[in-house]
Amino acid sequence: MSIWEFANPARFTRLVSRILPWAAGVTALALGLGLIWGFFFTPDDFRQGSTVKIIYIHVPAALMAINAWFMMAVCSLIWLIRRHHVSALAARAAAPIGAVMTVVALLTGAIWGQPMWGTWWEWDPRLTSFLILFVFYLGYIALWQAVEEPDNAADLTAILCLVGSVFAVLSRYAVLIWNQGLHQSASLSLDKEENVADVFYHPLLLTMAGFVALFVALVLLRTRTEIRARRLRALSLRDARSQEAL
Repeated sequence: MSIWEFANPARFTRLVSRILPWAAGVTALALGLGLIWGFFFTPDDFRQGSTVKIIYIHVPAALMAINAWFMMAVCSLIWLIRRHHVSALAARAAAPIGAVMTVVALLTGAIWGQPMWGTWWEWDPRLTSFLILFVFYLGYIALWQAVEEPDNAADLTAILCLVGSVFAVLSRYAVLIWNQGLHQSASLSLDKEENVADVFYHPLLLTMAGFVALFVALVLLRTRTEIRARRLRALSLRDARSQEAL
């Protein structure tokens, strides 16, 4: 079976019905265990105190804010090259979720940073690029709403998404590109010495898995809703034309 078969809206909808319960279950299990473990069964950091525990929300949210945009970019490319409507609708469905994840990352970062830096906001390279990414999310969502013809909207938003991918990359690698700023280096890395301590590391992995499953569940649910809304729009247009013909 080819993956392109799921570009058929009916097959995609059936696939969503099978996957969604599992994704919701993994979300509840991983997030529940990870957050309880992280907030109640890990010690305070010797330097940051209890504020370090916001890592279990901040890091997964930041991870998904960036990767949601990458997912949208891939779907946008598929739309531009192969004209599969499900891919365009999936990108549209992911945008509000990514925007919320970006807001959560910015807010939790401010809460975490204030006692550490003495300020709620700093024009740090990573923070600034994240704020710009949020503006791109808002622009993407607004563009979908502003253009009435669906295929034209999909084309324009796909181009915007690919341009915004530059800032998604900068958000991910800003600390490495600019070796300055207040923001710490990555909490997780291929270099084990740069990772957080094991006592924080394992519950963090669980919450990250939970956020990934949550994102998958919400994207599938919203994409199915977008497909049904498109069908309803097509039926209403057909009925309207039939009435005009009469």
